[in-house]
Amino acid sequence: MRTPRILTLSALALALSLAHPAQAANDADLAQIRDQIKQMKDAYEKRIAALENRLAQAESTASKAETVADKAEASASQAQAAAQQASQRPASANSFNPELSLILVGNYTNLSQDPNQRRLQGFMPSNGELLPEARSFNLGESELVIAGNINHLFRGALVLAIAPDNTLGVEEAYFQTLGLGNGFNLKAGRFYSSVGYLNDIHPHAWDFSNAPLPYQAFFGGQLGMDGVQARWVAPVDTYFEVGVEAARALSFPAADETRNKNGLMSGAVYAHVGGDVNVSNSWRAGLSYFYAEPNGREYDDPLNDTTYSFSGSSQTWIADFVWKWAPNGDASRQNLKLQGEYFNQSEDGTLVYDVNATAMGTQRANFNNRQSGFYAQAVYQFMPRWRIGYRYDQLFSGDPSFGHDPLTSEFPSLKDFNPKRNTLMMDWTPDEFSRFRLQYAQDKTRPEATDNQFWVQYIMSLGAHGAHKY
Repeated sequence: MRTPRILTLSALALALSLAHPAQAANDADLAQIRDQIKQMKDAYEKRIAALENRLAQAESTASKAETVADKAEASASQAQAAAQQASQRPASANSFNPELSLILVGNYTNLSQDPNQRRLQGFMPSNGELLPEARSFNLGESELVIAGNINHLFRGALVLAIAPDNTLGVEEAYFQTLGLGNGFNLKAGRFYSSVGYLNDIHPHAWDFSNAPLPYQAFFGGQLGMDGVQARWVAPVDTYFEVGVEAARALSFPAADETRNKNGLMSGAVYAHVGGDVNVSNSWRAGLSYFYAEPNGREYDDPLNDTTYSFSGSSQTWIADFVWKWAPNGDASRQNLKLQGEYFNQSEDGTLVYDVNATAMGTQRANFNNRQSGFYAQAVYQFMPRWRIGYRYDQLFSGDPSFGHDPLTSEFPSLKDFNPKRNTLMMDWTPDEFSRFRLQYAQDKTRPEATDNQFWVQYIMSLGAHGAHKY
């Protein structure tokens, strides 16, 4: 009986001894698990704290950004209000910064005939420039231009002409609108009329050194206006423009003597249309009409030193056309410009002979006549900076009617003749600020002589100068 009891106790002891290591192992695992859980909890708490910190910073930054945006919006509103107020009051002396430019022109001429004897036979002298005026070296007509935006509504310009005889004249002095909307614009003051093509382009931008014969005969060189001009460009793909001018004309065929009159003294209407044929070709054509009522328009007949005057009506029609070609639209290397204008002028009124009664005594005659003329020219840029050109111009004196048969000697300058001229030119333009030109003209504007005219001309531009029209 003793042996079984001993065996039982031994088995129990063995079981206890085996159970203790298992219990010890389970406690160690639990401790390790608890430690890992604690580490994970600490890590998550740190990440949550970091995220909460970033959220707080983001909210603070957003608040600051909103504050800055509010301030910026307020500043923009203040700036807009200030700009609006500034546009409604004259600019201060410090903020006034107009565009200034000076055009210097000079030439050397060699003429086979005395320039003091020049005239357009068959036409009333317009008292305008019949260039070239003198032989040898001459200072041409220079221009001083002051222009700039007055405010967001208007732009102004002043063009002063400095003549070779040291006199100073006002060529243009006007303001114009900066877009009335719907294609309308207005100009008021002194300006070159926009009739025809060449008239409102300043001489330094011409392709030849002098004006074509029709401009010399019918407008005295260029037609200037004191008045108002309204223009409208149609909102269509093809260029279409119409314009009207109500003014007092400053040059032939009007007369300054008409200034002593109220109301409209002269006016003009015109229309231009144009467009692109393809990427390399473009064109423009126009029709213009000018009307004036000269009163006491005087001129001195160069053939008999007698003063005449004309009073009545004068009407001028002009048709103009321009075609431009540049390969692929790039005019920097090669381009061609074809240009021409046709004039038709009719006058009806009273012609007074010997106004001062210094010869045969004052005589009056009913006078009417229709005269015409044209010019056509081509200018070709055959390589960068170099151009050549040819111009042909001719006038037709018409068949004047005097209402009676006066002595031929009474009106010698009006004796029938058709003046004409051929002109060749070549110029070199190093850049947009300078040009040198060589020109030759065979001038047959009077029956008794042909004048061979050679020109060498320079044109220099200083300062900011706006682009010229098409």
